[in-house]
Amino acid sequence: MAEAHRAVSVLYQALLTGLVLTLVTRRGEDEAAEFVFRLFRRQHLEKFLSGLVKLGLDRLPPAVACAQYHYLSNQLGSVKTEYAYESDRKAWVRYPPPRWIWSGSAICGIPSRVNAAILHGWHGHNGVTLANPRLGFVCTGQTVDGHPGLEGYYVEHDRDLAEDERVRFAPGEDMPDADPAHAPRLDPAAWPAERLELVISRYAMEYVRTALPVLLELLGPADTRRLLGHAARLIGMQYHDETAQLLGIASSGPAAFAGYLAALAAAQGEEVQVSSEPGRARVRQKSWRLARGLEPLDPAAFDAWAELWHGALAAHDRRLHLAVTREGGAIDFVITSR
Repeated sequence: MAEAHRAVSVLYQALLTGLVLTLVTRRGEDEAAEFVFRLFRRQHLEKFLSGLVKLGLDRLPPAVACAQYHYLSNQLGSVKTEYAYESDRKAWVRYPPPRWIWSGSAICGIPSRVNAAILHGWHGHNGVTLANPRLGFVCTGQTVDGHPGLEGYYVEHDRDLAEDERVRFAPGEDMPDADPAHAPRLDPAAWPAERLELVISRYAMEYVRTALPVLLELLGPADTRRLLGHAARLIGMQYHDETAQLLGIASSGPAAFAGYLAALAAAQGEEVQVSSEPGRARVRQKSWRLARGLEPLDPAAFDAWAELWHGALAAHDRRLHLAVTREGGAIDFVITSR
């Protein structure tokens, strides 16, 4: 099951990156930055306070709690991170290369302002959420600008900060070397191996889950269907071979692709049923976990998401046909020979 969780993570991580690149190239830097800002602000509002409690950080000094939150929460998703403590009022976090969110050569297509929107959306709002108007984030480097990682520190100032001071950029400053021996640790009793394995897939899924309503609000249904659908189809094609290898699926045909879909659905937490006969196979999943808590969503979001599997089938066997339908919450995938 660990490999299936990894395959889900690979697909949804790539879909997030591909979506941002699609917005950069087809809608421009301004709209891509606005999307990233809204995405991370929405995730912040949904997850930050409860996450502090889950990670056992809610009683730490604010700057330290924030830096440790980013360190631990990103490590859970297999994101490379570092942490350094200076004082109760100043603590650092760093995301060394390779950057998880801009995987591989995709980082070359991400404008500086689009990456900075992550910090404005999340990091700069931590003080507001914690009701501490003196808490801000200072960014000392961005990987997309050629610095050796995205890094910065949370600092509690001696005065309240204006809105435009909550994130400051100071590329001349440098993070101290991280000491792994003094890095925060998860409680192994609360985070056994099985839970850690599950988080790998859920971490990437949550980004796409959050993206669905954000895209609908920003672009409207028609452009959500068109742009997210375009990105999803390309990602499905590009990452089919890698994810199929992780799942141990080497053959072609309807039954093999049904096995591929079923394994990925199960790793996403879905209850699935599979049936097959010569020239035809069907996968039925009883819900759409990705959209849990978001319904009702415009059907455009589902249609765009379904393109991920149309793309995967095009790489699996371009002579096959896939029909994806949703009724009463359940989803049917029917694969047939043309």
